[in-house]
Amino acid sequence: MTSTTAPPAAHTAQRPPLRLGLTLLHLAVMGSFGWVIIGLLGGAIGAGVGFLFVLGLGLIILLGVLYTLFGLAWFEIERIASLYKLPAHSLTWRPRIQQTFGGYLKSLGSNLANGRMWAALGNFLLASIMGAVTLAAFQAMLHFAAGVFTPASNADFVVAAPFNMEIEASQVAWLVALALLCAGVVVGMVFLHRAISVAIIGATARESDLTERVRTTTVQREGAMRAAAVERTRIERDLHDGVQPRLVSVGMTLGIAKQQIDDNPEQAKELVDEAHTSTKAAITELRQLTRGIYASVLDDRGLDAALSAVAGRSHIPVNLDVRLPHRYDRDAEAAVYFAIAEGLTNAAKHSRASEARVSVRLREDNNGRPYLWARVEDNGTGGAKVLPGGGLDGITNRVVAAGGTITIDSPAGGPTALEVNVPCAS
Repeated sequence: MTSTTAPPAAHTAQRPPLRLGLTLLHLAVMGSFGWVIIGLLGGAIGAGVGFLFVLGLGLIILLGVLYTLFGLAWFEIERIASLYKLPAHSLTWRPRIQQTFGGYLKSLGSNLANGRMWAALGNFLLASIMGAVTLAAFQAMLHFAAGVFTPASNADFVVAAPFNMEIEASQVAWLVALALLCAGVVVGMVFLHRAISVAIIGATARESDLTERVRTTTVQREGAMRAAAVERTRIERDLHDGVQPRLVSVGMTLGIAKQQIDDNPEQAKELVDEAHTSTKAAITELRQLTRGIYASVLDDRGLDAALSAVAGRSHIPVNLDVRLPHRYDRDAEAAVYFAIAEGLTNAAKHSRASEARVSVRLREDNNGRPYLWARVEDNGTGGAKVLPGGGLDGITNRVVAAGGTITIDSPAGGPTALEVNVPCAS
């Protein structure tokens, strides 16, 4: 079984680069092919409306146009994001919530009302217009530039009178001025495309980024709530099944000893010794219970020492390899600690493994942000599943609440590998 849980990562805004040469190339392509695409889509819309009442053929055409528009908007967002290095999330199709025909229609309506799609399509139209203007200005610039040198090859110009030479010189000046004007239009279109595209796609990128941040926060909050619920259930179960009966037994034993302390002191002494032994066992169970809530050694000595203690208590041999340069924030260390502890517990109790390996490293993502990476492997029988309220469910919620990801690979027959990535700060 392989499962992965990951909240979406948030992007950070950055200053878009100029990339004038690539922008000019993009405008040339958009001016050449953009209008072809627009013309085909316009024709398809007209055909769809025209055949609307012909056996539903028009609806099929219009449905295809909608999917095409969505794909074109996705392409436009990816094009601008790649060209100007904008942190824009890809345009995603909003799925239907209800698996019915009505749910499908609602999904189509939701995607049809997607503001990001229409903003991207508007940018595509503007880019096609600017591309056409750029191509026209570039061709005019070449025409005027060629016209500057045309009189020089004219034999009549060489033997012309001074009056005619002044006329030709004036024409050359005008041609140069017009060529420079066209060149200015080309450069202006390049900067205009950059400004408009960054404004439109950048605005939708910020909106989608905020949406993703809200969704990430929601996922983390829900994970924290589920983790707290699972932890509370575990504590209640351990208290009810372990410590509470033992303390009740201690109370009953001391009560019997109190009754026999005058008539049978020796028996009372044995009962007190038994109660004392049970009390020490209850204290041990309480310590284990509190260790399950949070290991104090994490605060005192760090993740390496805490994992060494877990490996030392494990019922199977553990090869522990922790390489961390310094301490990190409490939540990140706690999430990694409990993930590894639960992984080793499962390996000892359920997988019938004979050994386990634990690796912990500090890594960086593509944006240079550090995160703790940990992997627990065992040679057991596999088949581990995330069940509601179970141990793996608890650590999954802990890791998600800390903003991390968890992957569990446990095919039937083994082996089992649990891998977590948790963002951290030193």
